[in-house]
Amino acid sequence: MKLGLLTAAFPDLTLEEVARWAHESGFDALEIACWPSSGGESRRYAGVSHVDVEDFDPKAVRRLLSRFNLEISALAYYPNNLDPDAEAREAANGHLRRVIEAAQRLDVEVVGTFVGRDQNRSVDESFEDFRRVWPPLVQFARERSVKVAIENCPMIFSGDEWPGGRNLAYSPALWRRMFESIPDENFGLNFDPSHLVWQFIDYTRAVREFGPRIFHVHAKDMEVDRDGLYEQGVMSLGVGWQVPRLPGLGEVRWDRFLSALYAAGYDWVVSIEHEDRRFEGELDLVQRGFLLARDVLRPLIV
Repeated sequence: MKLGLLTAAFPDLTLEEVARWAHESGFDALEIACWPSSGGESRRYAGVSHVDVEDFDPKAVRRLLSRFNLEISALAYYPNNLDPDAEAREAANGHLRRVIEAAQRLDVEVVGTFVGRDQNRSVDESFEDFRRVWPPLVQFARERSVKVAIENCPMIFSGDEWPGGRNLAYSPALWRRMFESIPDENFGLNFDPSHLVWQFIDYTRAVREFGPRIFHVHAKDMEVDRDGLYEQGVMSLGVGWQVPRLPGLGEVRWDRFLSALYAAGYDWVVSIEHEDRRFEGELDLVQRGFLLARDVLRPLIV
């Protein structure tokens, strides 16, 4: 395996600056944020564009990464691809296609994204939507030899995302339904164990079952705020008590998780996703957070 990081936590740095720091800090790969360069995405850790897929030189990007001895683990774009607003949905789907095309031009095998969801529709209604929208997107990627890796985040962190969340792909039962609907070999998961912790889902068992569908891995931890859980209860669906943390500061057993990945035959990048509020606000704090996570994971990754 290799150890990498998602560049979205460095919105004010150029790709070259991120690459130089990552190389000097002992990382092997970058998952490069590719939101639209025009901006407009206000969600935390979104809207960052380290490769403008509308206007870039793939040879220059490859040379840059090669100069710092880094690989590109994936291109990253995580919008709501099933947004109930037709215009927003079309914009998300259209930009996702541009990211897939950019991956092909860069010889990058994986694009990470969300399925999306209308948070006010039932799961069954959402799957009807999924079956209309997603097969053409997966086919578009397959024709370009690109794998689509769906992150398993429910996208429900605040009241405005309640009750259904904005990403359908959050549990094993739903992954099975997705893969039954789209059995294509280039459609799989960007697996993040932190999102399973607060749902009380066994992430090592999930790795064992879905190992062949795991194309990419996010390393993020999760702290369950017991006081918040006491106050809000599970009916709040995590709002008020799920706390994203850096690896080593939450409840994921990284030795067991990495062991499960090894046993499943996973041999690609573990990409640190930094969303820890205690290590943000200043560049030095963000970097310290990544280094903390690096030191937790590096002894387990060979």
